[in-house]
Amino acid sequence: MGFLAICEGAVPRPSGVWRRRRGDTAVCCVSTHVSAETMRWVSVGAAAILMLAKGTTIHKSFLVPLIALQAPQDVISWIKGDYGQWTAFLGLLLCLLSFLPGELELPLSTMLFVSIAPYQFMNLRGTQESVIMSLAIAAYLAFQHFTGAGDLRKALDRGAIVATLSIICITLIPLLFLL
Repeated sequence: MGFLAICEGAVPRPSGVWRRRRGDTAVCCVSTHVSAETMRWVSVGAAAILMLAKGTTIHKSFLVPLIALQAPQDVISWIKGDYGQWTAFLGLLLCLLSFLPGELELPLSTMLFVSIAPYQFMNLRGTQESVIMSLAIAAYLAFQHFTGAGDLRKALDRGAIVATLSIICITLIPLLFLL
């Protein structure tokens, strides 16, 4: 039955779907657990989307240290490994030759930032201090986004909804880590 805890009154159907009978009071309860690593992936995904999103007035360069602090260990290992180093090198070479599109400057900056970050900074990852710094960066970006939008209705318009949801996500995840 997995995560599904069957309560009194639920009846299995031939298709395997649990349905409530008429007059019963409880159907079922679902319990899920989201790991810290999954939340880190969601945070980095939201920050990456925010790097490329239009419709926001934030300083996107603040996303670089946020990603460095919140990225899962797999991402950091890849960036610090041979493939990441070669990717950063080729991106920097393209940037020097003026062939790099503007949308790729922040991902390249993130790779370079993580690649050359001192040992003490990278050891900060996963601690309460990094969560507090991430929350401060995310709160500042949320403040910039919502004051730049003017009001909540404009922040939820078609052009800004992706940026708004990403901002909310990168703000909530460090808050959850703090609790």
